[in-house]
Amino acid sequence: MIYYNKTTQETLDAHQVSMNGLSTEGVRSRQQQYGFNELQEGKRKTIVQLFFEQFKDFLVIILLIAAIISGFLGEFESTIVILVVVILNAILGTVQHLKAEKSLDSLKAMAAPIAKVLRNGQVVEIPSREVVVGDILQLDAGDFISADGRVLQSYSLQINESSLTGESLPIEKMTDAINEDEVGIGDQKNMVFSGTFVTNGRGTILVTSIGMQTEIGKIANLLDSAKEKKTPLQVSLDHFGKRLAFAIIVICIVIFALDLFRGRELVDSFMFAVSLAVAAIPEALSSIVTIVLAFGTQKMAKENAIVRKLHAVESLGGISVICSDKTGTLTQNKMTVQKVYIDKREIPHNELELNNELQNKLLVMSLLCNDSVTADEKEIGDPTEVALVNFGKVYGLDELVVRAQFKRIGEVPFDSNRKLMSTVNQFGDKTYMITKGAVDVLLSRIIKIETSNGIVEATEQQFEQIRNANQSLSEQGLRILAFAYKELSPKQQIDMNDEQDFVFVGLVAMMDPPRNESKQAVADCISAGIKPVMITGDHKITAAAIAKQIGILNDPSEAIEGREIEKLTDEQLKAKVENISVYARVSPEHKIRIVKAWQEKGNIVAMTGDGVNDGPALKQADIGVAMGITGTEVAKDASSMILTDDNFSTIVKAVSNGRSIYNNIKNSIKFLLSGNTGAILVVLFATLFALPAPFAPVHLLFINLLTDSLPAIAIGLEPHNKKVMKDSPRNIKEPLLNKSFTTQVGLEGLLIAAVTVIAFQIGLSTGDSVIASTMAFATLCLSRLFHGFSCRSKESIFKIGLFTNKTTWLAFIMGAILLHVVLLVPALMDIFEVAVLTGMQLMTIYGLAFLSFAIIQLCKLIFIRK
Repeated sequence: MIYYNKTTQETLDAHQVSMNGLSTEGVRSRQQQYGFNELQEGKRKTIVQLFFEQFKDFLVIILLIAAIISGFLGEFESTIVILVVVILNAILGTVQHLKAEKSLDSLKAMAAPIAKVLRNGQVVEIPSREVVVGDILQLDAGDFISADGRVLQSYSLQINESSLTGESLPIEKMTDAINEDEVGIGDQKNMVFSGTFVTNGRGTILVTSIGMQTEIGKIANLLDSAKEKKTPLQVSLDHFGKRLAFAIIVICIVIFALDLFRGRELVDSFMFAVSLAVAAIPEALSSIVTIVLAFGTQKMAKENAIVRKLHAVESLGGISVICSDKTGTLTQNKMTVQKVYIDKREIPHNELELNNELQNKLLVMSLLCNDSVTADEKEIGDPTEVALVNFGKVYGLDELVVRAQFKRIGEVPFDSNRKLMSTVNQFGDKTYMITKGAVDVLLSRIIKIETSNGIVEATEQQFEQIRNANQSLSEQGLRILAFAYKELSPKQQIDMNDEQDFVFVGLVAMMDPPRNESKQAVADCISAGIKPVMITGDHKITAAAIAKQIGILNDPSEAIEGREIEKLTDEQLKAKVENISVYARVSPEHKIRIVKAWQEKGNIVAMTGDGVNDGPALKQADIGVAMGITGTEVAKDASSMILTDDNFSTIVKAVSNGRSIYNNIKNSIKFLLSGNTGAILVVLFATLFALPAPFAPVHLLFINLLTDSLPAIAIGLEPHNKKVMKDSPRNIKEPLLNKSFTTQVGLEGLLIAAVTVIAFQIGLSTGDSVIASTMAFATLCLSRLFHGFSCRSKESIFKIGLFTNKTTWLAFIMGAILLHVVLLVPALMDIFEVAVLTGMQLMTIYGLAFLSFAIIQLCKLIFIRK
């Protein structure tokens, strides 16, 4: 069917006047006027901006102030050590962000690279970024559309708008005028939109909008209203960091004042206080978390999940709701024949018998009354027709071979008003019209029915059986086409008036089927305490059928449509949201409301999607998950994570990894805080009892730089534990640093402090304060290295395996070697202010350090078993 706009020629003539000789500068001017560059390029931060953003952490600011003061006092060694730690942390964060963005760039393939444009009277190919308002675009089957435009000519032009509407079925386009202000995107039959693609036919369009003025751009503007949020761990650590810094500063001021009161030199007292602050403030906390997350993201990338926002990894472990788009996410985004109704039988698509004449006839007819082609792994044509071609290939029938055998000699193209398509094919010396179309339309034109016993006159009872079969298939979410035929006289010319008096053959039912792995992925979510929710722009019946197949929907009452959401206030939706599993025919605004409703009930929400219409909800969600293959650029840019395989089950793996990573981060933090607590308690003990300083400033800096970071990183790399998916999502209202956690930190820190004080007292008994501080320093270092093994898990080291994490052994060995280099190499002994120790004193240090480890392991064996 050809649609032609009466004003097309005038439009083309005017276009030649306005576009002839348009310079490169003119193109750029028009692009800038319509916001093209803002949409295409985005606003990316420079490396310098990213680097300096790493210094916003409150603890880092405190340390920078300490470094500056140390420099003014001439203690450049301390200044350098502090700056090295802080700068390394900033570099790590910057590099990881850039790596994630680089991975994202390699996935961006949504924009059409080439556009066919009418310039100077000729059709030329130009980069899609050079398209401007006023251009005339030529569209053919398979083309992506790079701008919004009005249809001037349509030759059976059909457009797939699933990236905008979520509807997988194509929309036929024509030139009939429609008021765009009163209809939705899918109803604008005379408009095409950027980011969609041509599935069938060809056409000519006049470009009316580019860049931010397109429908893509309008939806992208919604992203500004969905603000990005800090993850629960970020919020917890920010609050804790400020409180900890304040407490440590107060302690350091008290110790500084007591030292001055006892007659110690001002500079010495100040540097000791600064060194204690540096040792006590876990400035490595931020860098350790960053490193653990970075390693976690690398592992996840190997499993097809690219994390764009580093701190989003820990939120994955807390996800309690996954709101998933249907088309292309839970389904294959590919129409596939599921069942056939023929001769009063409903037959699965893979159980046809080609030696059955009637069944074979239906299959051949579905290939003949069909314009789609599949070749070289490319599928061109209407998705429903492609499904019929693929159906034939299941039985070894090639559409081109069949069409060559039964040549087409006439046709009446599909018309959305008629809802029918007819072809005339030559079968030997006979000529037949084959027609397919909507069941209700075609049934009204049937006079006979072909059965296994031959052709019989159609009766009302037979019509009722066909209608019941159609109803049954529809309730399964299937799209049904009816097939019929009639014999024509040779060389008979046909038109729409000939589409009547048919012989009914059968029904073919198809759908966009679920991915093979979706059902298991949904089951894994449910067993892990995660609520899967389907949100789609598709029809309610179709969505409910898919959701029921994969286990999301149990009760039909749990499925509603967008128009029902519009009748609910935010409070009503919030009250009802937990009882709804499927949302159909929803708009971008509906998706945001649904996500917010779950969030307001205290849930961490993941939203998956691939279309432009998913972008705002992806950004609103705690974790936005975009599809890497079928996903639009807007969806990817709005997301926290991108799936390179578009596989829903990859999300479940990511959640599992997120839970393990969160546990590892928690254990690393426990290691840092308990060790620092031990150091503070030792200093407080010495200060309160007027004892000599247990540590020199250089001791504290050594501990901070070497025995903090290495074991903490090793703990963060603890292998994945599959048991984490047997637990429910953690309560996001419960902070990381809760009562139980802080109690463990306090008790373990007290134990480390106790063995260190014992070593210090043994050293003081020799009458030499340098030996005492050396023994305290060595015991604290070594006990913290042993403590790294204890912090790997809440279970005993013997339960999880002594050698399952080789990096903890590497950290222990490196730390122990560096400690002994300081203790035993004469050239370093003066620099690090340590004394020569006897063999017995070294053995005492080893024994006390191991004692703290042994006590903790014994407690775990006793209490965890209970």
